[in-house]
Amino acid sequence: MKYFLFLLGILVLVCAEVARVYFIMPFPGSQVDNVIDIAYFLNNNINLFRISGVLLIAYPAYQIIRFSQPAWRWTAVSLLVFWLFVFYNSNFRLLAEKMFYQPEHKILVTASDNKIADRDLVLGVYINNQAKAYPIEIIGYHHQVRDTVAGEPIMVTYCTVCRTGRVYSPIIDGEPENFRLVGMDHFNAMFEDSRTKSWWRQVSGEAITGPRKGKQLEEIPSEQMTLKAWLARHPDSYILQPDSLFKDQYKGLEKYDEGKMEGKLERRDSLSWKDKSWVIGVSYGLFAKAYDWNDLQNSRVINDNIEQFPLLILLENDSASFHVWSRIVAADTLSFSLSENNETFIDINSGSVWDWSGRCTEGAWKGATLNTVQSYQEYWHSWRTFHPDSERYLPAENK
Repeated sequence: MKYFLFLLGILVLVCAEVARVYFIMPFPGSQVDNVIDIAYFLNNNINLFRISGVLLIAYPAYQIIRFSQPAWRWTAVSLLVFWLFVFYNSNFRLLAEKMFYQPEHKILVTASDNKIADRDLVLGVYINNQAKAYPIEIIGYHHQVRDTVAGEPIMVTYCTVCRTGRVYSPIIDGEPENFRLVGMDHFNAMFEDSRTKSWWRQVSGEAITGPRKGKQLEEIPSEQMTLKAWLARHPDSYILQPDSLFKDQYKGLEKYDEGKMEGKLERRDSLSWKDKSWVIGVSYGLFAKAYDWNDLQNSRVINDNIEQFPLLILLENDSASFHVWSRIVAADTLSFSLSENNETFIDINSGSVWDWSGRCTEGAWKGATLNTVQSYQEYWHSWRTFHPDSERYLPAENK
């Protein structure tokens, strides 16, 4: 009986620690099924499993090590060492918050003091005449960076495995909340709030388990483009600088912007509609649509609709900065094409000229500005997972 209880206790201790990490980290097969409630239960009750396991092994371990034959003694010691190894790795090496830390020196500067390359991708936020830019290869490591723009608190988030950048207000029920990275769900970063320990999905800002399940963080509009393109629109913008303490970690993402990472979780598939293909995702009410990045690179301009809502999708000459605008201007629906030099674009009917800020600079619509539509560059596997009813845009020749 003592051998049985000892082995059972070791099994409980090891399996509980492994399962706690397995369900919320990107191990083979771990991110496929809807097991978030099981993961949450294990995380919140891990000490019960630990106490149960220790109670099961305590007396049998003493008996085996003290009185059993050498083979059993060495087996028991080896299993105890193995459990301690699993415990250490599960709690000090493999937990998300032990792998990705928040910046300790958060420095934002204007363009004159900036050290970020012009070609680097940023998430840009503009609130009440103040603009700030957050390089993806910085927030991609940290997963979240807290800041304020024009006095408003914001939470800038990024998941490199989904290629999802989102900006949220960290205010819940009128109170500011703090979050820590706790793991992943369906390959998407997941945060835990400090008050209720609820878990929140990065891609949607929704609490998916815990006391706050069903609540939603308010999303703050953001745009992804190169720093050069952002500064062309907001020359007075502040730019987040690298924290010198994480130089090596940032270096690990230095090819991420271009999709040239070697690891299967963060690489880019150059073919269309594969798991790691890039898409532009747009939501409109209950409807969603994905636009293949390869199609956009080929055409550079797409006039389309989601349901009955007219959209314009444009790619700048840098082949990295994209824009999604409404094609409705003063109750008219316009159609657009690029100018001959690709430096501006025009609406086909009036020939009016528009710049990359969405403002008409010449022609009948001079002074009008297109309304920005929130959009995202994302991996196809992420967009279809979290927008299962999404349409796929197909160019006319492929329909």
